Amino acid sequence: MKHIAPLPASFMLAAIIGFLVSATIVGPISRSWGLAFSIIFVLMFVASLVSMSHAPSPGGMRDIRIEGKRKRKQKKER
Repeated sequence: MKHIAPLPASFMLAAIIGFLVSATIVGPISRSWGLAFSIIFVLMFVASLVSMSHAPSPGGMRDIRIEGKRKRKQKKER
């Protein structure tokens, strides 16, 4: 299995803002540059989604805590 590096949240934010700027400001000025920048920022956004969904948490399973353990109530026999 390949190791997927966890990317910071600012990477996703940069991808979103970059796409919006390239689609609304650069696109009307130059269609080819707007399309090129849009493709790059969409790929950045996809990379951040893949990193979010497949990268392990820094502490692994140790970070998961189960709070408020409930005991199962046994049915009273009549």
